[in-house]
Amino acid sequence: MAALAARRFTEEFASLLDKPVAVYMVNGRRLTGRVTAYNSTDYSVWLAEVTTEDGRSIPRLFIPGRSLAAIEIVEAGPDLTPLLERINVVFPNMARYVKEAGVIVVMDRIRVTKDGVVEGTGPAAERIQRLWEEWRREVSTG
Repeated sequence: MAALAARRFTEEFASLLDKPVAVYMVNGRRLTGRVTAYNSTDYSVWLAEVTTEDGRSIPRLFIPGRSLAAIEIVEAGPDLTPLLERINVVFPNMARYVKEAGVIVVMDRIRVTKDGVVEGTGPAAERIQRLWEEWRREVSTG
C-alpha cells in the first residue's frame, strides 16, 4: 500500500510539469510561474516566467524543496490577449501580459485580471477598467 501511495504522489507531482502554478514559500512569499523541472528526491522545482507578488518578472527561478510550503495549480482563465490589444491602443507599449499568472500589468502599477482592475487607482486605472468592461460584455455575449 505504501508503494502505491508513493507512486501516486510521484505521478501527481509529475503532472505539474508545464502547468501554471502558485508557489507558497515557507517565508510567506507567493510566486506564480510554470513548472519546467523538478527533483523527485527533494522536490526542488524550476519555474519559468515567474511573477512575484509585487509584479516583478523573473525568467527562470530555482526553488529548493525545503523552501516550499505549498504548490497550487492555477486554473487557466480566459485568454486576455484581446484585452491586451485594446489596452495597447490606449497605452502603447505600456502593457505586458503574464499568461501564467493571468494578469496584464500596465505601466508597472496597474494589474488587470479576468475580474477587472485588481490593483491601481487613478484616471489610467479607471480607463482600463472601462476597457475591461467593454471586453467583458463582448466576451459574455459572444
